[in-house]
Amino acid sequence: MRTRRMIHVLAAAAAASSLLVACSGAGGSSSSGGGGKSINVLMVGNPQMEDIAKLTKDTFTKDTGIKVNFTVLPENELRDKVTQDVATQAGQYDVATIGAYEVPIWEKNGWLHELSSYADKDTAFDKADLLKPMVTSLSGSDGKLYALPFYGESSFLMYNKDVMEAKGIKVPERPTWQQIADIAAKVDGAEPGMRGICLRGLAGWGELGASLTTVVNTYGGTWFTKDWKAQVNSPEFKKAANFYVDLVRGHGEAGAAQAGFTECLNAMSQKKVAMWYDATSAAGSLEDPKSSKIAGRVGYAYAPTTETKSSGWLWSWAWAMPKTTKNADAASKFMLWASSKEYEKTVGEKLGWSRVPAGKRASTYELPEYQKAAASFGDITLKSIEQADPANPGLQPRPTVGVQYVAIPEFQDLGTKVTQEISAAIAGKTSVDKALDDGQKLAEEVAKNYR
Repeated sequence: MRTRRMIHVLAAAAAASSLLVACSGAGGSSSSGGGGKSINVLMVGNPQMEDIAKLTKDTFTKDTGIKVNFTVLPENELRDKVTQDVATQAGQYDVATIGAYEVPIWEKNGWLHELSSYADKDTAFDKADLLKPMVTSLSGSDGKLYALPFYGESSFLMYNKDVMEAKGIKVPERPTWQQIADIAAKVDGAEPGMRGICLRGLAGWGELGASLTTVVNTYGGTWFTKDWKAQVNSPEFKKAANFYVDLVRGHGEAGAAQAGFTECLNAMSQKKVAMWYDATSAAGSLEDPKSSKIAGRVGYAYAPTTETKSSGWLWSWAWAMPKTTKNADAASKFMLWASSKEYEKTVGEKLGWSRVPAGKRASTYELPEYQKAAASFGDITLKSIEQADPANPGLQPRPTVGVQYVAIPEFQDLGTKVTQEISAAIAGKTSVDKALDDGQKLAEEVAKNYR
């Protein structure tokens, strides 16, 4: 009964995109059938994924003969499409990028291939080298891996060192959110057209919802108490959300209500904002002189806090194999390669060491080439990942694990609907308090399923 309800919830969450999925897609099932010489891969359009799409043909395909057909989508569209495909068992893709949120839920539903057996057989893969937080977050209830990490991340603050030096500002290594708000006001307009800070305002549980929830946590709020009492319009949640919206409205990027990770990355790298709070994985792109105007001039600080000692999130974009694939062997070869030391070396040598998809292997941080390229952000990234506490990210016990999300299938829909309203508040179309009062009603309906 519970599995049926999960299927209904996840499929409904993606229903809006079902017609698009049926019409566009990646060309249906793999052309080779069981032969495994062609696989379809669905992945989010982040820089690291764009890199692997460029490198695969002349490396993996050349060595194995396996052709990889990539479908690359923005984060919100990716989440809708992969949920649609997996929850309805459409079988359109052999591999998909999913995250720590989906893995334990989908494993319980029997939708994913276990991957530990493949990783254990491949001695060159070196499963023991994977960082423990990544392994834990991508394992099922049986202790086996159900996704292989492509890269791992926490969150931190990135800032333009030239701007801070010109203003005589020293950004604390462990700042508070109030300190960051004060700095944002001082550097707003420091250069023509520059705003003080970039914060995600694009609706979506994994877009605005991710960064906002870390602020809610450190302000003492939570989506649900341990005994499943909804807290979306609690004083702590409201205080955090009002702070976030006021900051981004007062000193945030232009068009903030439509700005997610990609838009903020562009704004920061092109000197349109002086600071940015977001994923640690962004550092590699900011330090790439080919695409960033501030490469070599970026400062990094731990995720800002208010009431907690730390507040960085924990996430991994990872490769998963739906059980519907008919190309398990070929798909597993691709995933093992994409998460391997070999692939990291390929990226370093061909594209630059700062662009290595890090945050998943201990050995990455021991490579002299990577240490040099990541000198400004490597250590703080690793420590942020190690310090993230998905079991206890706030001031009170939680009903599930997860720093920036609630690990239940309903959260995908709940988080998206609530952030749609908060995004509207950023755009000046409603108030934060009304958005959260409406969100409280939705959260209370979800809580009824668990009490």
